[in-house]
Amino acid sequence: MRREALSLLVENNPGVTSRISGLFSRRGYNIDSFSSGVTADPRYTRITIVASGDEQILEQIEKQLEKLEDVLDIKKLEQGSSVTRELILVKIRAKDTERQAVMNVTEIFHGKIVDVTHDSMMIELVGHQNKLDGFLDLLTGYEILELARTGITGLTRGSQDVRFLD
Repeated sequence: MRREALSLLVENNPGVTSRISGLFSRRGYNIDSFSSGVTADPRYTRITIVASGDEQILEQIEKQLEKLEDVLDIKKLEQGSSVTRELILVKIRAKDTERQAVMNVTEIFHGKIVDVTHDSMMIELVGHQNKLDGFLDLLTGYEILELARTGITGLTRGSQDVRFLD
């Protein structure tokens, strides 16, 4: 089984995310990650979807997405020819004596401490999925109280395949 990230440029119409996610659910495909946001032009939205499956399923997903009226452009976000990032917020239980060690690890991963209370800390970290997983591995000695991940977002590198819309 392989994972593939797709960057979709879609018209910013009501129900577009519902139609896209409905396509996946009707066919029994799983969405590993889904993130979306309006582009510099408010008429359009950029959606990044990560899906898993064999070659045939991933090919079918792309073909079915291309058929949707709101979908204007699809690009595969392949390693080396694209930049992808994910954001996590992780809240851990941390006593006064443990905070410095957590701060040191957070600094190594270029994260930020965004909240501290008398018994917990919240850390923000942005990066490639492997980096975030590595950071979480180093937190195994701490109780993770809550964790939120945005899912992957990304763009292809360079300007040669940019689609300009009128």
